[in-house]
Amino acid sequence: MSKINSVKDNPLVIACKTYGSRLIIGTGKYDTYEQNAQALVASGAEIITVAVRRVNLTNKDEPMLVDYIDPAKYTFLPNTAGCFTGDDAVRTLRLAREAGDWNLVKLEVLGDQQTLYPNMPETFRAAELLIKDGFDVMVYCNDDPIAAKTLEEIGCCAIMPLGGLIGSGLGIQNPVNIRIIVENASVPVLVDAGVGTASEAAMAMELGCDAIITNTAIAEAKNPIRMAKAMKHAVIAGREAYLAGRMAKKMYADPSSPLAGLI
Repeated sequence: MSKINSVKDNPLVIACKTYGSRLIIGTGKYDTYEQNAQALVASGAEIITVAVRRVNLTNKDEPMLVDYIDPAKYTFLPNTAGCFTGDDAVRTLRLAREAGDWNLVKLEVLGDQQTLYPNMPETFRAAELLIKDGFDVMVYCNDDPIAAKTLEEIGCCAIMPLGGLIGSGLGIQNPVNIRIIVENASVPVLVDAGVGTASEAAMAMELGCDAIITNTAIAEAKNPIRMAKAMKHAVIAGREAYLAGRMAKKMYADPSSPLAGLI
């Protein structure tokens, strides 16, 4: 009789919309919007984050992101990159909603320039204001299970703990806390920040995360298009490994073939 793992492969549902891809990529640091668009296609992602303060969405005299990536085909996820107060973050997302009629947003309120670590008190406050204002809020936070649960209780539709510092490529620094957050969440959990290569994306998924967000790992790779493709496969492989259930770790060797019956 075959072994059946009890983990069920539920679809990724964010704010009542179902997505086939569990990879979200960004729009920062690419050489051109064209390269960004090619990476998006190679990644298979259906959601793309947009730094409202840095990406041209309205000035028709300069190249615009929407000329290369169709918002009717992909879910644009406006984010508050570069905001260091809750007020700035709320104001930025209200302007984004006016510009593009976007209701699903990514909230991040940063604490300092050196670490870009989240300012959690300001994040809590901004999340409450945005949710009262009718936004569906995906939220960047630290890898603290209590903070993550608090954001879920406030009403955020997805929790996005950092794996490592933004843009660092250090990988997942605290897998134990990420796993605890996953096990206690009733909304999607996405690792956001720190992933530097495909193996680290797979690791995040093996911990049970519903998806990952990555920008720098693709945009700053020597071949961004190829790295986007690698990330696509890593996320799929990591999810499959999580659902399969890894073997137990053992102190001593265990032969692949039984010793009984040897000639």
